[in-house]
Amino acid sequence: MESALDWHQARALLEWYVELGAVDAVGDVPVNRCALPEAAPKPARRATEAAPVPSSAPVEMPRVDQAAEARRLAAAASDLGALAEAMRGFDGLDLKKGARNFVFADGNPRARVMIVGEAPGADEDRIGRPFVGRAGQLLDRMLAAIGLAREAPDTARAVYITNVLPWRPPGNRTPTAEEMAMMVPFLERHIALADPEVLVLMGNTPCAALLGRTGILRLRGKWMQALEKPVMPMTHPAYLLRNPAAKREAWADLLEIAAKLEENA
Repeated sequence: MESALDWHQARALLEWYVELGAVDAVGDVPVNRCALPEAAPKPARRATEAAPVPSSAPVEMPRVDQAAEARRLAAAASDLGALAEAMRGFDGLDLKKGARNFVFADGNPRARVMIVGEAPGADEDRIGRPFVGRAGQLLDRMLAAIGLAREAPDTARAVYITNVLPWRPPGNRTPTAEEMAMMVPFLERHIALADPEVLVLMGNTPCAALLGRTGILRLRGKWMQALEKPVMPMTHPAYLLRNPAAKREAWADLLEIAAKLEENA
């Protein structure tokens, strides 16, 4: 039977799904979960029946403390290249198995300003660079308004961008506390190696990771300290796309960053 949709209608429908956030394919074919199994399930063993004793019990492998392993790998990284390789090879996060690309950083690592976001989205996962989707394009315009750019050859006008997580969470969900605990040692080492003058935390996740606090609408616009560096929390550009009226406050935060850089020049 032919589909009722022509090529153009099908493409428009797919684009609409992407706009809604349905960007992950669950399966190639539909699953009929109401179908009966091919074989009847075996009856449960009665309580009086003894379970068969295996001829040799399996050896239980010791459980790896992934957070401790992350701290060890991060501490051993002597430069950004070594850190990227250590993170790429870290198998503690199941997110790694479902992501297309490892997203480490973008911009100039010698920049005075380092921006920390949450995690890659669909566009970032596809391209392998942070902040390249609609939110990233807005971020670039925001930075340009105060004379900064990720591609600027002059380190005084450059920015360096990374995320708390280098792999995309399914459906762009918020990272869990366990996932963040495993990646914070890498993030802290990343900041130590890049050694920026100013940190900009975009949204709640990086604030939770480095400040131990959330509530970005209360935190934004106030200078704080983390890892012995001045920190400016800001609302994420994705939030600004959904709430254009908040751009006025974001502009005030950008002016604070520009003033701090001028003060330290």
